[in-house]
Amino acid sequence: MTPSSARRRNRNPRGFTLIELLLVVVIIGVLAALIVPRLAGRSQEARIAAAKGDIATLATGLDSFEIDLGRYPTTDEGLQALIEMPAGISDPAKWKGPYINKKQIPLDPWDSPYSYSYPGPGGSKTFSLFSLGPDKAEGTEDDISF
Repeated sequence: MTPSSARRRNRNPRGFTLIELLLVVVIIGVLAALIVPRLAGRSQEARIAAAKGDIATLATGLDSFEIDLGRYPTTDEGLQALIEMPAGISDPAKWKGPYINKKQIPLDPWDSPYSYSYPGPGGSKTFSLFSLGPDKAEGTEDDISF
C-alpha cells in the first residue's frame, strides 16, 4: 500500500462531521419554533370546546331535573343533584336521576369545578352555569358560559 492510497482511504468519511450534525440540530430547532406555538393554540381551542361540551351536557341534565321536579337544583344542592337525589325533595318518586352519565361531576379542562347557581343573576328563573376558563378567575373575558 502506497502512502497516497492510505491518505485516500482516510478521506472516505464513515460518519457525520460536526458541522453536519450542528446543521441538523439548527434545522430541527427552527422547525420546532415554528410548529410548537401553533399546536399550543390548538390545545387551548380543544380545551374550550371540551368545556362547552361539558356545559351543554350539564345544562341538559339540569333541564331534565327541572322537567321532573318542576324546579332547578338550588345553589346549595348544586350540580351534585344531577347524580344523587338531594335531601329535602318533597316527592322522591319524581327524581328520575341520575341525569348525567357520570359517577361524579366533571371538572373543567383546567381542573376547576364548574360554577352553578340558581336562581341565576338578578333572580332570573333560569340557572347560571359556566367555567372560569384558563385564568380561573370569575368575571373575566375567558369565562365559558352556557
